[in-house]
Amino acid sequence: MSFSESFLGNLDEWVKMQKRMLETIRKVEEELKNSDRLDLIVATRTAFQHMMKTIKAFDQWLQDPIIIAHMPREYLLEVQEKVWKILEELLELDITHTSKFRSHMEKLLREGKVNPLLWTKPSESEEEIARRRRIGTII
Repeated sequence: MSFSESFLGNLDEWVKMQKRMLETIRKVEEELKNSDRLDLIVATRTAFQHMMKTIKAFDQWLQDPIIIAHMPREYLLEVQEKVWKILEELLELDITHTSKFRSHMEKLLREGKVNPLLWTKPSESEEEIARRRRIGTII
């Protein structure tokens, strides 16, 4: 098999794999509407894992000399613009989700409803040590 056949074959296989994943997530999406918390966590983690794999591959792709030498500017511009939108959406999701969860946890802590096996209120001396450390890092 020649280099060109191998190179193009690898691209074909990558696209097939990505299409299968896209098909799978579209099928599973409807089922997730009525799923329990564990299924939602598994589905989200699976999505993150695949996103990280794709991002890593894209990053390596953009370091490949054959891509650098031959990728048309308009393709690169399209990727950059879409990646920027995805990054913006991810940052907005992270900010919103983390802020909402912080408020939720603050309420649970105030009401004493946090599972004691997962979190115990620090003693006053531990709180004082933590406070002094925070002040020390500010100074």
